[in-house]
Amino acid sequence: MQHTSTQDTLVGLFVASGIVGLLFLAMQVSNLSSFIDEDSYTITARFENSGALKVKSQVSAAGVKIGQVVGINLDPKTYESVVQMSIYSKFNTLPDDTTASIFTAGLLGEQYVNLEPGGSDIYLQKGGKIEITQSAIILEKALGQFLFKSAEEKK
Repeated sequence: MQHTSTQDTLVGLFVASGIVGLLFLAMQVSNLSSFIDEDSYTITARFENSGALKVKSQVSAAGVKIGQVVGINLDPKTYESVVQMSIYSKFNTLPDDTTASIFTAGLLGEQYVNLEPGGSDIYLQKGGKIEITQSAIILEKALGQFLFKSAEEKK
C-alpha cells in the first residue's frame, strides 16, 4: 500500500483541526476567552457565603452575560464575602434596587452571579453597591439540615 502526499496532507489537516478544536474547547471551559477588554464599570455586592464563586465567573441578567467577577474578598469586620463585578458599559441601566444571587450552572457546578433588575429610576453607577443579595446554596449544608429535620420528625 502506497502513501500519497494527498493522504498525508489530509491526515495532517485532520490532526491540525483536532488540535485547534481542543484549544478552543479548553479556552471556553477555562474562561480564558473572556480576556476581551470592554468598557466597563465596577459594582460590589456582599454575600453571607459566596460558595465556589471564582474570579472571572460570569455575571448575567436574564441569561445574558453582562460582565464578570473581578474580585472576591472577606470583610474582616462583618465576615461577609465582598464580590466586585465588572459590568459592561452598554448595560449601564441597572436600577439601584437590583438583586444579586449566586447560582450554579452546568454539569460541572460552575457558579455565577445573576442580577435581577428592580424597578427604580436611579441606576447603579461606578462603585455602586447592590444591597439585596442571596448567597450560594451549599449542598452539604442543605442536605445536613434535611437529615437533621427528618431525624427530629422520627422522634
